[in-house]
This record gives sequence, structure tokens and C-alpha cells, in this order.
Amino acid sequence: MRRIYSDYAYSQGPIAGCHWAGAVPDGTLKYAPISGQNRADTVVIGGGFTGLNAALHLAEAGVDVMVLDAEFPGFGASGRNGGFCCLGGSRAPDALLRRFGDPRDVRRAEMAAVDHVAALLERLGIDADRQDHGELIVAHSAAMARELPQLAEDFARDYDTVPEVIAQANMTSRGMGGRWHGAVSVPIGFSLHPRKYLQGLLGAVQAAGAQVFGHSAVTGIEAVNGGVRVVTQNAEVIADRVILATNGYTSENVPAWIRARTLPAQSSVIATRQMSDAELAEQGWTTRQMAYEERRLLHYFHLTPDNRMVFGQRGGLISTPANEARISARVRRDFAQVFPHWTHVETPHSWSGMVCLTASLTPFCGPVPGIPGAFAAFGYHGNGVAMGSYLGTMLADLSRGKESRSILPAAFRREPPRFPLGALRRAWLAAEYAWARMTDRADYAAS
Repeated sequence: MRRIYSDYAYSQGPIAGCHWAGAVPDGTLKYAPISGQNRADTVVIGGGFTGLNAALHLAEAGVDVMVLDAEFPGFGASGRNGGFCCLGGSRAPDALLRRFGDPRDVRRAEMAAVDHVAALLERLGIDADRQDHGELIVAHSAAMARELPQLAEDFARDYDTVPEVIAQANMTSRGMGGRWHGAVSVPIGFSLHPRKYLQGLLGAVQAAGAQVFGHSAVTGIEAVNGGVRVVTQNAEVIADRVILATNGYTSENVPAWIRARTLPAQSSVIATRQMSDAELAEQGWTTRQMAYEERRLLHYFHLTPDNRMVFGQRGGLISTPANEARISARVRRDFAQVFPHWTHVETPHSWSGMVCLTASLTPFCGPVPGIPGAFAAFGYHGNGVAMGSYLGTMLADLSRGKESRSILPAAFRREPPRFPLGALRRAWLAAEYAWARMTDRADYAAS
């Protein structure tokens, strides 16, 4: 397996301090590896939200399914994200999306993705600490605050909803005390505990009859005799169909087609200790809405039901123990800057993981060229809880030759181009981050 980051990025190191593991420890998600010669209708590679949604819907339809994960289900972004089930998945502007049809198809898919997870939690009876309060886009500068009314109009048009612009003077009275210049409240989406969602999915997948294997990294996929051959270190599986659902943890050469079509990007998160109601009131941030900044090097954050603040940030380019510690310290400094009354609050949890970008700026969901019977979905641009889950169900339908049960935009079906520079393509991130630091600086309000 070839990947573009150091081995440390794919080790236990970056996930060791994950807050979500307190309720759902790594050990409860570990499964034995596959071995020997095997046969299955469908092999799903990757045990995250995409793979498990695909496996669940296939198994419920009577398909013989095997799930193979290189480590354990939820080891990647699905078990360590910020806990946002929200709009997003595509970063493409409308001008680009129009080349493939109506841009509103993408917005409808984003809404359908949120609804899909909500319905799944309800149907399966999964208690994932859901807080259904929508999302805030907070203004990190006075210039951004002036754009909030237009942003609200855009959301109203694109998502057929009624956003609310909140002036800076009204933020504290609304339980949004910090150093932002205002916000737009969008009544779509919810926060959740990602590992509780994942654990519930795993139980449902197995109850439906699918087999799950861990420590089974796939080293080869090839077409053979009208089927697909999947190879791990200690096993071989001959299947009619294969679903690749590894997103930001995808190998560069499994299969060869995938090379340079993904660009993993690091995202780092901290979580505070449990805070008292008095501490929340002192800062004035008591809302349970998810929140993020509308910029490249954004912060994203929300309060959990037990009064912990989960606070994340984009921007790492090198994964080593020393650099992880440096980035964690930077996230902690930013946290104290925007929430000055919480400078004394300890942040015992710190971790990082990979989101996945594409050169087309949209997710991909479709067949893998050159390998009949192979399908893939990836590229959720940091919004994989909803979009990854949703496209998992789309893969289940595509792999069975069925009509998609919901909207699958033409832009998502297009084969994503390769990034230039090959293994050195992180240079694109370095350039983007440098430009963002120069042109999109935060100008936080006085506390």
C-alpha cells in the first residue's frame, strides 16, 4: 500500500487522544482478520460510514457481504471526526456545477444526506447523542459580517429554508458569546457522537448477516473471470462486486486507477473537560448548535450534551508526533482566543484525522473504470458524516444495478481528474493554506 503521508498518519498515534473513544473504546470495534480462500457476493473495503451504509443496505437486501477494514471499523475519519451531520460535501461553485446539470441537484443531495442519517438513527434505534438544532456560520471578521445577509439569501435559495442573520450585539443574548462579529443560523443538521452512530451501524450490519473483519488491509484488487479478486496479506476473496469506501485513507495503488484522484488533508480536534453551567454562562456560549467559520482555514465546534466543547481546525501538512503536538497547541491557542473566559478550562483530548478532497471539488460515486463490478465513493471535503453515509447507500444501489433510491447528481458521477504533481500534490495544500493566511485573516471582536 502506498500513501502520501508518513506511516505515522495511519498509525494509532493521531487517534490516541480521541474523546469519542471514552464511550466507544477502540477495543469494542476490533475484529479478527480474514484468512484463507473466500467467496462473497460483495466485498466492502473500508468500515466507516460509507462502507457500513453500503453493507447494511446490501445485507438487508439478501446480498452476501464481507466488510474488510485495514485496522478496525471507524479507525479512519468516521471514528474521529468533529460530530457534524450537516450540509456540505461539495466545494464546487455553481458555475462549475452547471457544466453537469442543475446546481440545485447537489444542494438537494446535501439535504437528502442529512435526512438519510436522521432516518437511519430513528429506524435502527441508535442513541448517538443527537442534538437537532441546526448550524451556525459565524463571522471571523468584520468584512465577513457584512456578507452575512447575502449568505443567508444564498442558503434560503439553495436549500429552501429560512436562515436567520444574528447581529454581533445579539450574539451573547442568544447563547453565542465569543469573539465573532455575528452569525447566520441555518435550521438544517445536527451534531452527534460519531462512534455511537458507528457502533449502532456495526450492530445493524452484523444483524443483517454481513461479516466484518479487521486488520485486513487490502493489497490488491483485479478483475478475474467475470468477477473481482480481492487480496489481503493472509486471504483472498473472489466476489461478484467490490465497493471501495476508504476516502482519506485510500491507498495510492489499490486499485491503480485511484492514484492521485484523492488529496487527503489533516484536520485536528481538541475537546475540553466537562464544564459546569456556571462556566458556560461566564463565557456566554450555551447554544447547542454546531458552528463553523466560512473560510479556508476554518474552526468548527459545538457543545456536547455533557458540556464539553469539541473544537477543530484545518491546516496540518506533516504528520509526526512533534508536529501533531505543535498543531494541538495551536488549536488550543485559537480556542482560548475566541473563548477568552475558558482559558482556564483544560483540554485533555486531542487528535487528528484525514478528510478527503478531489480535484473536481465534488464527491465521486460510481463505477471504477477498468474493473467491472468495482465501485467507489470518496471526496466529501470534510462533511462525510452525512454525505459519506448517503453515498454508501447509493453504492449499494449502483452495485446491484438498481435505480438510485434518491438523487445522485451528475457532478458526483463524473470520474474525478488526477491532481497534478502526483505524490507531491500536498504542495497544492501548502499553497492554498499560505494564500488563506494572507488573504482571509481573522479579525476577532474584542471580548
